[in-house]
Order: sequence, then C-alpha cells, then structure tokens
Amino acid sequence: MPQYKYLIIGGGMTGDAAITGIREVEPSAPIGVIGAERHLPYDRPPLSKALWKGKPLDSIWRTKTDRRGVEFHVGRTARQLDLRARTVTDDQGTLYSFTTVLLATGGVPRRLPFGGDAIIYYRTLDDYHRLRGLAEQGRRFLVIGGGFIGSEIAAALAMDGKHVTLALPDLGIGARMYPADLSHFLTEFYREKGVEVITEARVVGLDPSGAQSTARVNVGGASRALDAVDGVVAGIGIQPATVLAHEAGLEIDNGIIVNRELRTSHEHVFAAGDVAAFQNPALGVRIRVEHEDNANTMGRAAGQSMAGVLVAYDHLPFFYSDLFELGYEAVGILDARLETVADWKEPYREGVVYYLRDGRVRGVLLWNTWGQVDAARRLIAEPGPFRPADLTGRLPEKA
Repeated sequence: MPQYKYLIIGGGMTGDAAITGIREVEPSAPIGVIGAERHLPYDRPPLSKALWKGKPLDSIWRTKTDRRGVEFHVGRTARQLDLRARTVTDDQGTLYSFTTVLLATGGVPRRLPFGGDAIIYYRTLDDYHRLRGLAEQGRRFLVIGGGFIGSEIAAALAMDGKHVTLALPDLGIGARMYPADLSHFLTEFYREKGVEVITEARVVGLDPSGAQSTARVNVGGASRALDAVDGVVAGIGIQPATVLAHEAGLEIDNGIIVNRELRTSHEHVFAAGDVAAFQNPALGVRIRVEHEDNANTMGRAAGQSMAGVLVAYDHLPFFYSDLFELGYEAVGILDARLETVADWKEPYREGVVYYLRDGRVRGVLLWNTWGQVDAARRLIAEPGPFRPADLTGRLPEKA
C-alpha cells in the first residue's frame, strides 16, 4: 500500500500548486498525487486560447514545482475515501494511506442527453488533441454554448479558417454575464468575423452520418436541421466533482464546503480549486470559482495549510478571456441581473463595466483594460454606497 504524509486527489493546476505550497513548508515530505488524466499537470487555459494562436504545445507543462519526493499515479480515479482508516481506493483497486488529504477533484462537464462521444465536451488536453485533429481534416464545426468555452473555441476555430456555427440558448453571447448591449455587440462582432451565431437555439439531437454529424435545433419554437459538420464541441458548464466527498460524509453545498484555512468538515481533509466552496470576505458570500487564478492561489494556500502553516484564504480571484482581438480581465460577481454601470473610453472596445448590488460594487469587468485587477479588488472591498456617477473615471487608476 502506498503511504503518504500528503495525498492529493486531482492532478491538475490546483494539485500542482498544492505541491508548491507543501514544499515551501516541508521540502522532503512524501507526497502522492492521484490524477484521472494520463498526463502530468499542465496549464489548462491555453487549450482554448494560446495554442490556437501558435503557442507551442510544450509551453503548457507545469515544470517549476519542486517534485522531489512526489509520486504521480496518473490515469487513476479515486473511488472511495475512508476517513476513519485514512485511506483512498482508486478505480484499479489500489489502496493509498495518508495523514492529510487534499480534494482537488475539479469539475465534470455537463453533458447533453444525446450525441454520445460524437460531442467533444471541451476541457482536457486530450480534448484539444482530438479537436485539433478534426480541424486539420475538416472545415465545418458546430459549437454549443455561448459561455467561456463556447465563445473562446468558436473564436479559435474561426481564426483557424473554419466555418463555425455557434448555437446558444440565450439572446446573445455571454448574455448571462454581460450587460445586454455589450452582449448584443459581441454577438454581432462574431458574425462580422464569419461565425454563424444562432441565438435562442436549443440543440435537441445529433444525427451521425459517416465522419460528419447533423444537428437538430429548436429556434423560437421551430425545429430545423443545421448543415452537416465535421466536429461538434459543447461548452455548457461543469458540475463540481463532489461524489467522492459526498459519499465520505463531507459537507457539500454547490461544492465541498471549506473554512478560511481550506479545511473541510473533517480535520484531515482539505479541498481547493473548482470543487471548493469558500467564504469570501470582500463579497460577504460563499463562492466557488472555476478559473486559473483561483486554482493556483487556492491550491498553494491549501498546501501550506496542510503542512501546518495555516493560511486564511481571503483572496478574490480574477478571470480573463480572449475573444478574437478583444479580451478582458474581471473580478467578483459578473451577473447581468445586477445593476450595471458602463464607463467606456471607446464604446464596446475599451472600458470598464461595474456590477452593483445595494450600492456596493460586487464585480468589475475590465474590457480591453489591463493592469487594474488589484484596483478592482480594492473597489469591491469598499463599503460604498456608490452611485453610478461616482464610478465614472474611477478605473483605470492613474499610475
């Protein structure tokens, strides 16, 4: 039986960052990592961004972490967590013992009730290789979903010279996150780039025919068949991978509940990354964040706490996206249902959108505005109250 002082379940960015945190406290303690993917840790964001813009594949590997004394068990899935015995059993029946364990199990893509393996639920390096292979051979692609993955992959394929149809259930791209006018602009911007955007569309079936597939969609109550495509990608969100934690009896509520030090409801179990739900003091609510900054910062903090240097995780993560030549960084809660105040330097090309609730700034969208993440965090932490006029010219801060 492999025995580890620290066992990490999840071989992604969060798990790798946790190794860094542990090593900063304990340079030589034995660490084991169980990872469902067959790869060693890599950066995930380039899969839908930089790799499609010519960045080399070798650039994604995470090699800076000190992995001396770390054993990776890749291509393995943890199936049972026994808190009393402090053991984990994987899908091949191997038993691992631990003193302290980190659950960095990430999320599981939501799937449609049809299509099977013909649909790529884009998330992993293997998904990238599969889509890249299809793009080298095919010309027409269907992307389902207008959120982060859908909008980024649609842009990546279009920049690669492909004919892309983007089908989404909302009124526009990012309609649940951006103000209505910005969502409308972005939708038309994609159309100008050659992407066929079909809004208020629900894909209800997929009919394979040889190497191609034909999708059936409902648009405004009417059913229609789309042109046959060479590949189908779906980005319709993820669900936190909490089954292991739930069956072990840990507290769950839209993720694994953790305290400020990222400890779960069991003293020897920590959680971090996409799967962890934590209280953020600046927002005053419990949140779960599925982005790179949170994976790296939270993973490292969890590793330090596991090793005995308890770190209060009060960080408010930021996230970012690339959409053709447009891009943004954002902090906090971006919900189109909140009151929004836009302060454009150039309408829809450069500016800041503030999201307010009860007079407090709850989120900041820095649209083609860079180097202002920390300033946005400070603004969110302020008690207010703010009126829309108070925010004009507030960001970007002058150097």
